[in-house]
Amino acid sequence: RSSLEDDGSSGGGGQRPFGLLIPGLGSTEIFEGICGELANLARTRNHGLIWGAGHSEKAENISIAEAERLCDQFIDARVSGVFFSPFEQIANRAEVNQKLAEKLRRAGIAVVLLDRDFGVFPSRSDFDLVGVDNFMGGFLLADHLLGLGCRDLAFVVLPNSASTVGARIAGAREAILARGLPLHPDFVRIGDPDDSRLARSLLVKKRVDAVLCANDRVAALLLRSIEQGGARVPEDVRLVGFDDVRFASLLSVPLTTIHQPLREIAAVAFQAMLDRIANPALPARSLVVSPRLVVRESCGANLAL
Repeated sequence: RSSLEDDGSSGGGGQRPFGLLIPGLGSTEIFEGICGELANLARTRNHGLIWGAGHSEKAENISIAEAERLCDQFIDARVSGVFFSPFEQIANRAEVNQKLAEKLRRAGIAVVLLDRDFGVFPSRSDFDLVGVDNFMGGFLLADHLLGLGCRDLAFVVLPNSASTVGARIAGAREAILARGLPLHPDFVRIGDPDDSRLARSLLVKKRVDAVLCANDRVAALLLRSIEQGGARVPEDVRLVGFDDVRFASLLSVPLTTIHQPLREIAAVAFQAMLDRIANPALPARSLVVSPRLVVRESCGANLAL
């Protein structure tokens, strides 16, 4: 069976299909939502949408080698454009992602990046990029915590995180500086949120009163580690995430987070693809959709200060 699957949205008008290259499709519902909206848009515009490996009820992430084969298959299928969410959490991600995108472009296929760019924030490639405004999202989270009276913040990230996380960190730093507060040298903590040692390091001597997390999954794992260590959220430390995935409101302490407007992201990405196909000479664009702060119990907004 081919590793490419058409979602059935191909129309009879002879429109060439689009492809989806989403290495992290099996790891977060964010991409599932965006891709589902792209499929709906493709159907209404009489385009096919070809999903890469992993489009199934139990979607798995794909390897670099599988992504390279998918690029070859997209080229053979003569797709007109590919929506590509670059690899993250691999040491050589910038080189790998650039190679994949360039391969498609040399074949005359338009490429629109979803959510993230290739390298480290604030560097930019010369491909269109569509996603939520991560800088503003980080700013909103940190400013909210500071407004609640928090003064010692930390930001927990996984190793080799995507450029989106760098933008969130930068936004949070800006919120701290905008209030005239000092920025601690160890503001960013790189580690495994499932590791009890990381949780203990945040709680020792109450040096940190609030923790921002790279995303909701990191926040959920850290929440469990904190609770297993005998501490409480938000009474002992406040916690926020990013993405507003479905489980964010179902955790033992419902999570304050940033909502990603998936339908709007998909609509902007789809139009960017049409623009890129119509005019390949357009300069590369960064198109961002506004985030929204969702306040729940984990930030301690209901605690008396």
